[in-house]
Amino acid sequence: MPELSRSQTVVYGAVAIALLLVGVRAVRAEGNTAAPPVAAAVSTSAGSEGFSFGSGGPDVVVDVTGAVRRPGVYRLPSGARVIDAVERAGGASGKALLGAINRAARLADGQQVVVPERGSGGTAVGVVGAAGEDGPISLGSATVEQLDTIDGIGPVTAEKIVEYRDRRGGLASVDQLDEVSGIGPVTMESLRSRLQP
Repeated sequence: MPELSRSQTVVYGAVAIALLLVGVRAVRAEGNTAAPPVAAAVSTSAGSEGFSFGSGGPDVVVDVTGAVRRPGVYRLPSGARVIDAVERAGGASGKALLGAINRAARLADGQQVVVPERGSGGTAVGVVGAAGEDGPISLGSATVEQLDTIDGIGPVTAEKIVEYRDRRGGLASVDQLDEVSGIGPVTMESLRSRLQP
């Protein structure tokens, strides 16, 4: 086999490095099409390192409460869904009524995810937190039935709110609901006093 000159070695080395870089870039691009693993997100609780491997923008921080095994505040990758937050909080407890929330909705930064508890007869209980019946309802996980309890909101408008929230992948602010038809200034005031992001 003939020996390579110094210039041939440099050219072949440059070609090898270029092929390696193209291969690495292709592998990274292929890996970014998959959903980021929920297990890669780490709680922002005291003592956590705060590592996250999301790639679709800034992470979101959400409060997960209700019928979950480890309620708390968690950092999740951008694009994560409500079900990802529930799983990050240890999964639903045995009393959880998961059918009462939209598990596919995208999470918004600052959102509270409330997983209601199943009461007797399969009805949701304890979904408004310790404040009781007049306490704020989580906009991120509110059901049509919960929204229907707010003054000025009927079942049709409650359904429109849930559809609007789900279509947008979650809402970061109650003020975004003024874009829903049928919600005027008086209704917005009721929503502000009864809902939280």
